[in-house]
Amino acid sequence: MNAPAPYEPKVPSDSMPPGRAALSVTWAALPFLTLGYATPFTFAAAALWRRSLHLLVASAAYIGIFAVMCFLLPDIGDEEGPRSAVGVLMFLLAVVGCAHAFLIRLRVFDPDGMSGVDNDAVVERVRRQRLLRQKARELAASDPGLAKELRIGRPDLPRQYQDGGLVDVNHASAQALTLLPGITPELAATIERVRAETGGFVSAEELSAVAGLPPALTGDIADYAVFIR
Repeated sequence: MNAPAPYEPKVPSDSMPPGRAALSVTWAALPFLTLGYATPFTFAAAALWRRSLHLLVASAAYIGIFAVMCFLLPDIGDEEGPRSAVGVLMFLLAVVGCAHAFLIRLRVFDPDGMSGVDNDAVVERVRRQRLLRQKARELAASDPGLAKELRIGRPDLPRQYQDGGLVDVNHASAQALTLLPGITPELAATIERVRAETGGFVSAEELSAVAGLPPALTGDIADYAVFIR
């Protein structure tokens, strides 16, 4: 069974899942989209959330700039000086604030680089594969003929039945045998030769003993091997 494709970020440096990444971009764009009026609040909210000294200093600076701009706004219609000063301050809040927000958005929304990690899903997938192997083994033990028709343990053949990654040691090709843990092409060729001489195996222990496999592989092989006669 093919595992689902991992999330590939739209931004090269972005390890966050799509929803969180979109939220971080929206947050970073707010200073520009609001012409700087939201910049102090954007950084203040981030500072309260992350309790970061950098964000606290930045939010204080932007609040100060915003306060000066608001103080000068009533006079922009009367004098050239206040109008130019307000333009510069608005540029700082909108453009510089937006660039600043984009530079630190990963630090704000993914400070540990863990947003794209979903270990619970990986654990659940492994458990499901184990359950599929268990069910497939039970079916093969109770009805070997049906197991052969379903091609349980035959990743080398087209099939629809999901067996969790089992390999039928008694029928699979040498190439398919290399899917077993620790089985190299050389060991697979040995298994295939011994299988032809003996007629097959009944367990991982017998396989290891008769084919002369390293004893350390027996436990791992037993987890993925099935022996359909």
